[in-house]
Amino acid sequence: MDMSTSHASTPTPVWTRIYGVILALVGLALLVGGIRLASLGGSWYYLLAGAATLVAGALLARAKIQGAQLYLAVVVGTVIWALAEAGTSFWALVPRLAPVLVLGLVAALAMRTLRPASKKIAMPAAAIQALVLLAGAASIFTPHGVVENTANKGTEIVNDIAVVTDAKSEANSWTHYGRDADSTRFAPFDQINAGNVNKLEVAWTYRTGAQTGGGNEDQNTPIQVGDSVYLCTPQNKVIALNAETGEEKWVFDPKTRENKWWSRCRGVAYYEVPAFKAAKSEGKAPAKCEARIITTDKDARLWALDAQTGEVCDGFGDTGKGYTDLSVGMGQYQDFYYMPTSQPLVAGERVVIGGWVWDGKKTEQPSGVVRAYSLKDGSLDWAWDLGNADITKLPPEGETYTKGTPNFWSHGAYDAKLDLIYLPLGNATPDFWGAHRTEAMNKYATTVVALKGATGREAWNYQTLHMDTWDYDNGTPPTLVDVPDDKGGVTPGLVLATKTHQLFLLDRTNGKPLASVQERAAPQNVMPGDAPASATQPWSVGMPQVAKMDMTEKDMWGATMFDQLYCRIKFKQLAYDGPFTKLTDKMTLIYPGYYGGFNWGGHTYDKRTGMLIVNDMIMPQIGFLHPQEGAAQKLAELKENDITNASWATHLQEGTGYQAIRGAFNSFLGLPCHQPSWGNLTAIDLNTKTIAWQVPVGTVEDSKLKGIRASLPVPVGMPSLSGPFSTAGGLTFFAGTQDYYLRAFDNKSGKELWKGRLPVGAQATPMTYLSPETGRQFVVVSAGGARMTADKGDYVIAYALPKK
Repeated sequence: MDMSTSHASTPTPVWTRIYGVILALVGLALLVGGIRLASLGGSWYYLLAGAATLVAGALLARAKIQGAQLYLAVVVGTVIWALAEAGTSFWALVPRLAPVLVLGLVAALAMRTLRPASKKIAMPAAAIQALVLLAGAASIFTPHGVVENTANKGTEIVNDIAVVTDAKSEANSWTHYGRDADSTRFAPFDQINAGNVNKLEVAWTYRTGAQTGGGNEDQNTPIQVGDSVYLCTPQNKVIALNAETGEEKWVFDPKTRENKWWSRCRGVAYYEVPAFKAAKSEGKAPAKCEARIITTDKDARLWALDAQTGEVCDGFGDTGKGYTDLSVGMGQYQDFYYMPTSQPLVAGERVVIGGWVWDGKKTEQPSGVVRAYSLKDGSLDWAWDLGNADITKLPPEGETYTKGTPNFWSHGAYDAKLDLIYLPLGNATPDFWGAHRTEAMNKYATTVVALKGATGREAWNYQTLHMDTWDYDNGTPPTLVDVPDDKGGVTPGLVLATKTHQLFLLDRTNGKPLASVQERAAPQNVMPGDAPASATQPWSVGMPQVAKMDMTEKDMWGATMFDQLYCRIKFKQLAYDGPFTKLTDKMTLIYPGYYGGFNWGGHTYDKRTGMLIVNDMIMPQIGFLHPQEGAAQKLAELKENDITNASWATHLQEGTGYQAIRGAFNSFLGLPCHQPSWGNLTAIDLNTKTIAWQVPVGTVEDSKLKGIRASLPVPVGMPSLSGPFSTAGGLTFFAGTQDYYLRAFDNKSGKELWKGRLPVGAQATPMTYLSPETGRQFVVVSAGGARMTADKGDYVIAYALPKK
């Protein structure tokens, strides 16, 4: 037989058929999901692309080259759709394009295999897709969404602030949560600067022995006076360390009761009696308790300790035991339903005390009364009961301070020249229902208020949100700033950052806006029986918006096209009429989320340049109201069936007809349903009231997905707690990310100049000082573990430049 005339057919490689089956299954999933999304009024892309992909897969399963050609057409159509919908936003394009390009690359190779003559089309198509995928993979490790300071905003020194180089100067101290009473967190030191910060190294480490994890969170910012650093643990132990070496000087243990649910201590305060202030200039050491550490604890006690020894100050307090009982006048309340958790605010010769209340539990919560106590003996100086102006000290016999009123639970600021105390207030209890609230509750909820230091009487108040039933309480400390007035002078100003992602700039003498605020119409749908929604809400349009206030289907995200499609469907199923949509019995999107925006960490203000630097988080939640009857069962069902790591929880809201059940808005992979960034560091030039720069802050390196650590430094920008501080060295330090680093940023550009690895995450604002012993500048941070990471610790770590 003449074999040269035979025509044996070439068998089709099995892999192309297998690929066809996989492609068909992908198409089927997209088609089913796409039909559901389109029926909800969402994008038709997934339906159309799914149908075409299903057909393409079926053809390839039969070894038809038309299947590869059809899918390459899907790739081209997807690129056009993705660019039209998302522009050039990198993270928005990842789920839209990456999976499609991977499948398209294989389709091009299948096309070449099924018809070798098509290589002139197939191979360039494969090469282009491969190059795009490689470029995208490399870009994952590059920050995206960066706003660069091309106009050099906020880089010139406009205020003459002296740099402190003498470690024994009175200006070398960190005595308030915001370093000074003005809460700017600006340190006038330049020993560590942009030119040498990369040489920072660990100088000392101290272990507090504190229990952290669960309800015990280390959020402490140490203070420093002279050669001592003072800090507190979640269990309210107070510790004094040597500022140079970190060696322990003394420990005070108030022996508080155990509280497994909520234990915090964000800092202690410092006070000097007038006699010692005068004697210091003569070089005299303080007698016992002439220099005092002021602290509170979760058992509602106010203590004064000798700063040198940690001994309780004799004669301080109203109990004969060395402390003032802060529960007096509050009436009966359940254990730990009221407790101070933030640093006491020293304002002249008084200390101002508010308190955290368990605000989701019921209507009759402890009062939000603000009280000032004498720093000399701990006696009550005045009280501001915002529900009863007639009460100026203790309530009448048999009565209590007004229950359920908005509370001051975070940190404040004090202007000694004006003798005004500035306090951010929360909302009335409970958070997600308003029908029971009084006129006074509605007047003061979610405001910033100025009180006269001498009397505690109100000077002014400004409301940043009306009829708050979203838990948008103001917790960010106000920062006192000087605002150019266009006449060559300055106006005493105040910046308040809110959970709604807004920045309000006010005249601190009278509370009037220095940047335009508009009242805009707000959604009106409410649960029957609840209080009517406010017709309008304030929008601070004269200050820059550092993140989107609204959310759309296009903002939905996923690591793949499948979880992005899931999140799109989920979004369209939610009740959402834009910002300030009220909770009802329908699952509702809460955006901005009730963690912020901005939270208790606050911001820093570079006094020399007028640059305000803020960190934020972008974390929507979902929730709904459920009748009290059956709410526990509903919550249990949600937890049992949860595939999204939503961490479902409830506000019991006893005294109302409904519980508020809420959780995180995540995909079935446990990732946020909205596209990154999820947290940024932003610089605002207050001279022009515009953004100078913005960078995503934090990576997924130490985060876990389904129990597996990512271990990749992908800078998506992560949610953060705590706050930054800035220095005369042109740096901003920040540590409140989900990965385990303390970072230093260039104030001019936002560029990360240095990062130091921490043993665990930090959820505390760092601080800095000059050591009187050697003159070296130290940067100190408490690292007890970030809330959303499993690793916890009890570290206090100091960094400094190498010794010369």
